[in-house]
Amino acid sequence: MRLTILSDTHVPVRARDLPDRVWESVDACDLVVHAGDWMDPGLLDALEARAPRVVGCWGNNDGPELRERLPEVAYFEAGGLRFAVTHETGTAQGRERRMAARFPDVDVLIFGHSHIPWDSTASTGLRLLNPGSPTDRRRQPTHTFLTATAENGELRWVDLHHL
Repeated sequence: MRLTILSDTHVPVRARDLPDRVWESVDACDLVVHAGDWMDPGLLDALEARAPRVVGCWGNNDGPELRERLPEVAYFEAGGLRFAVTHETGTAQGRERRMAARFPDVDVLIFGHSHIPWDSTASTGLRLLNPGSPTDRRRQPTHTFLTATAENGELRWVDLHHL
């Protein structure tokens, strides 16, 4: 199962649309995961129209319509792995320990909010991923998103794409 992992797209505030490379990834994947701060329900509609499956949560900048359509934390299974998606996880210091305690029955936690790419593993084995942002790099050198493959209970080929 091929995943395209996004967060903090802030469409149309930071960009009118997603970059072409992101749409190419969406067209080639089996599942899009979005960790909040969509800003426009039209982006959710567009992703649902193009991707076989979309899983996401709302972020702190998302309004009532997105909050009605999406949960604060989304749970799903893919490729034999248990995933959770949330927007905020708090400060970087102690993140692995806090999230492992909060999500004991999850293999992979996808989060956003910071716009800073993150890939780490807690002592419990919980993998934590933040794709950064494809449209609002803030203090990062580039815009980013992630792709990965979930297969036979393993997360493989986790790639950070710089735009």
